[in-house]
Amino acid sequence: MLRIVLVNGLLAAAIIAGVSTVLLWTAGDDAAHNQSAWLGYLVMVVGFSFIFVAIKQHRDKNLGGIIYFGQAFKVGLLVSLIASMVYVFSWEFYYHNGGEDFIEKYQQSYLADLKAKGATEAELTQTNQDMNAFAVSYAKFYFRALITSAEILPVGLLITLLSAWLLKSQRKK
Repeated sequence: MLRIVLVNGLLAAAIIAGVSTVLLWTAGDDAAHNQSAWLGYLVMVVGFSFIFVAIKQHRDKNLGGIIYFGQAFKVGLLVSLIASMVYVFSWEFYYHNGGEDFIEKYQQSYLADLKAKGATEAELTQTNQDMNAFAVSYAKFYFRALITSAEILPVGLLITLLSAWLLKSQRKK
């Protein structure tokens, strides 16, 4: 099982972190804009398809074609954790090699969107203060890692649940 989890976790990570990093480098000033979020999540779903592959491989190669939900969930969770850790480290690489201004660009983009939607000056001021406080926290590695994990891990858990449910064996009564 360990080999299956590692191979599929690293393949998922290569797709998710690799494509995400390329998208960030090529997006330029638009990297912080909300419109690119849907593409990022699409990349995560594609990469996390290796969860399904890992569960199926473990079921067919190691368990004689029978796997229960808990076993399948464990395989998917491990693949998700590997891919998520690599994603966090790839974000850190990007952040320290040209992405330090990501939060500033995101803040400017978000405030411009609010202004275009007719936000009042008081709302813009409050949002700016809140985002400045967030930026102070985001400068710390542990906070950045937590936020980045919270971005990817729920997607992996959702695909793990779905894959485990689809691939689980039915118990004979």
